[in-house]
Amino acid sequence: MHLTSTTAVIWLLCAVFAVTQSETCEVCVGFLERLYKSLVATHRELSSALVEEELMKACAEATGKENRLCYYLGASSDAAAKVTGEVSRPLSAHVPVQKICQRLQQRDQQICELRYEHQVLDWSREALSKMRVLELKRVLASWGEECRGCLEKTELIDLIQEVAPKHSPAQPGTHSSDL
Repeated sequence: MHLTSTTAVIWLLCAVFAVTQSETCEVCVGFLERLYKSLVATHRELSSALVEEELMKACAEATGKENRLCYYLGASSDAAAKVTGEVSRPLSAHVPVQKICQRLQQRDQQICELRYEHQVLDWSREALSKMRVLELKRVLASWGEECRGCLEKTELIDLIQEVAPKHSPAQPGTHSSDL
């Protein structure tokens, strides 16, 4: 009986570890995976210099959590430290992105603590009215929209419903395949 409970605990820990591993470095893995796929699709051979150049270009266009990742990597203009070589060298050698992010995590834990904000898929008036004003403003900001002169929550909801069709295919948390 004792062996069965010990085995069950071990299986439970393995399951928790597997879930945790799949969720770690969400932004790092997502961003670098898209970068790698675009590089492989457009270039025959990858050099460290080429990867670093493309990383800098992608980071110049990054927003939100991906912009924060670029800051941690030193690939943004305002970054204090530069560790882009720890991305460009392994990526040019076709090291799996998950492995690169795990190595980066050992250097700076914050890199793997970044998570995408998963937005509501229901843009109905009822669902939006349950959200806080700050959350509504964040939705608009993530789309690059601003409600100037909005004094009432209903005005924010009206604007979100008006511009949602324009932004629905590229909502935060879903990513385009190209950088």
